[in-house]
Amino acid sequence: MTTRESISFILHCLAVHFQTKGSEFVCIFVILSHPLYSLLDKGMVLSDWYTIYPDGETPLKVLCDMHTDGGGWIVFQRRWDGSVDFFRNWNAYKTGFGSRLNEFWLGNDNIHIVHKKTPSIRIDLQDFEYTKSFAKYASFQIMGETEKYKLLLGAFTEGNAGDSLTFQNNMKFSTFEQDNDAEASNCAAVYKGAWWYNACHYSNLNGLYLPGQHSTYGVGINWRTGKEYHYSYKHSEMKIRLVGK
Repeated sequence: MTTRESISFILHCLAVHFQTKGSEFVCIFVILSHPLYSLLDKGMVLSDWYTIYPDGETPLKVLCDMHTDGGGWIVFQRRWDGSVDFFRNWNAYKTGFGSRLNEFWLGNDNIHIVHKKTPSIRIDLQDFEYTKSFAKYASFQIMGETEKYKLLLGAFTEGNAGDSLTFQNNMKFSTFEQDNDAEASNCAAVYKGAWWYNACHYSNLNGLYLPGQHSTYGVGINWRTGKEYHYSYKHSEMKIRLVGK
C-alpha cells in the first residue's frame, strides 16, 4: 500500500479506527464517547493531541487514546521515562504540568471539568519486564478545588492489575504542602508523591520514578495488588471515557 493509498484509506474509515497488521492497515469499528465522537466524525482516528471543549466554550488540549480497549480515552496522567518531576506542589497539580512528548498531569481543574459527566476510568501499567496490566472502574470523578479535588470512584469492574484504587475513594487530594489525608503524618511528603491519600495508600502513581525494584517502602509508582510497595512501574497511564454521548 502506497502512502497516498494509506492516507485515502484512513480518511475513508471515519467511523472506525485503524491498526497495522503487517504492512497493511485494518479498520476496526469503534463507538467513541463525547467529546471524542466529534473528533472521530472528522476522521481524526489516530491517538494524538486534540482540542476539545469540555464546558462547551473553553478549548483544552488532551491526549486521545484511540486504540486501547475500543478507543475514545482521554489520558490525564502519563508516566513514561522519568523525564518529568512529579513531586510538585498544590498549584502545579491544580494547573497541570509536563510534556506532550512523554510525561504529564493534565491538571486537577481540567480533570474536574472533563469528568463532570462521570466517565469510566482505565489505568494501564507496564513493568520493566514489559509485562502489561490494567484496572477499570465503573465511574470516576473529582470534585472542585473547594472540596480539595475529592475522589469519587465507582466499582472495580475488571483488570489483571487488581483493585488498588478503591482504598483512595472519598479522599481529598494531597501534596507535600497540603496535607488532606487521613493519616497523622503527611502521606504526600512521606511517600514522595501527590495523590488521594487515605492512611496512606494502596497506589501511588504520582510517586517517584524508580527503576523497578526499590528498597524504600511505597515511594515509587506503586500498585499494591500488582507488584506491591517495593516495585515502581516503568509506564503508567490514567485515562477516562464517557459512557454514551
